[in-house]
Amino acid sequence: MATIIASPGVSGQFPVLNLKVGTDTLGLSVPMMQDITINNANDVFTWTQLNETAKLQVATTATNSVSGNLVVDEDVFFGKTTVGEVAQTKGLIGLSTDKAKVTFSITVGSKTLSGVGYVTGLAPTVSADSPVWVTPLTISVSGEYQVA
Repeated sequence: MATIIASPGVSGQFPVLNLKVGTDTLGLSVPMMQDITINNANDVFTWTQLNETAKLQVATTATNSVSGNLVVDEDVFFGKTTVGEVAQTKGLIGLSTDKAKVTFSITVGSKTLSGVGYVTGLAPTVSADSPVWVTPLTISVSGEYQVA
């Protein structure tokens, strides 16, 4: 039977995204996420055979990514010097521009999805309709997801 995760805004029930680099112990918790999408897109190889009336396909390697939108927090986006914590010191923009390989984890309820990848896709914007800075965020995953 599936577990239903409480809706956004319900106290104590929200996904938590954390990023670490190298020997970080605490990592960088990314607050104020507006949405998170976990993507697993399998590539498909297609071919035809003379004895078949339809094309044949087989799944090949997957392209994995985690994406979402967040309200920009100055310390999280630009970094805040924290001794021994690379991800916190660099912030999202530093991790992206330095092309730092990060270990990420997303906790949803009692499950944690994790992996390694690169922070990309940052594009902060502000407008009259949205008077706070918001930015998309993508983690291009290198390899497989782990679920614990």
